[in-house]
Amino acid sequence: MSIYKIAVIGGTGPQGRGLARWLVQAGHAVVLGSRSAERAIATADEVHERTGGNITGADNATAAAVADIVLVVVPWDGHRELIESLADDLDGKVIVSCVNPLGFDGRGAYGMRVDEGSAAEQTQGIVPGARVVGAFHHLSAVSLWESDGLLDHEDVLVCGDDQEAKSTVIELAAAVTGRAGIDAGALRVASQLEPLTAVLININRRYKARSGLSIVGVER
Repeated sequence: MSIYKIAVIGGTGPQGRGLARWLVQAGHAVVLGSRSAERAIATADEVHERTGGNITGADNATAAAVADIVLVVVPWDGHRELIESLADDLDGKVIVSCVNPLGFDGRGAYGMRVDEGSAAEQTQGIVPGARVVGAFHHLSAVSLWESDGLLDHEDVLVCGDDQEAKSTVIELAAAVTGRAGIDAGALRVASQLEPLTAVLININRRYKARSGLSIVGVER
């Protein structure tokens, strides 16, 4: 596996922290980004204590600027404003959009309508010079942090228009699951992948489980 310097924007949240854990354990150098550098540093210290790996914390702009690959793992609310504020730092980078535009009401989780089609496509529109890939949407934040071993019962579905960037993220998925990700198609497929997370959330609530996705019949 190639080794990268990876920024996790939103790295102090549950999913960002969990993804950072596995990326660090795989040998990647990770910098957690947050609106608060102090909070990012504190979370990085927590991940380092857990893994012993190479991880630091910084504000979002600093994290994005120093990385080869940038994972965006933030809530949908405020997504556009965040990407716009980081556009210069994200230009030319491989951006992995892990964002799920979801709403919640008394009937459960549901996918929200996005004018651009998806969070990933919104990011691509704001930063046209970046190579945007959608991935890691369906992994449980609890499993990412609490699991003793790789999430080898799950698959990471990866979509994107830049084949080289997509291949990089397909390889990167093995840091979390122990196996390459699945090429799910063009970036426009993110409009189907992102809201699918709502289905898993509703299943988990109904069955008190940590359900995930596993693709059968594909040789890798």
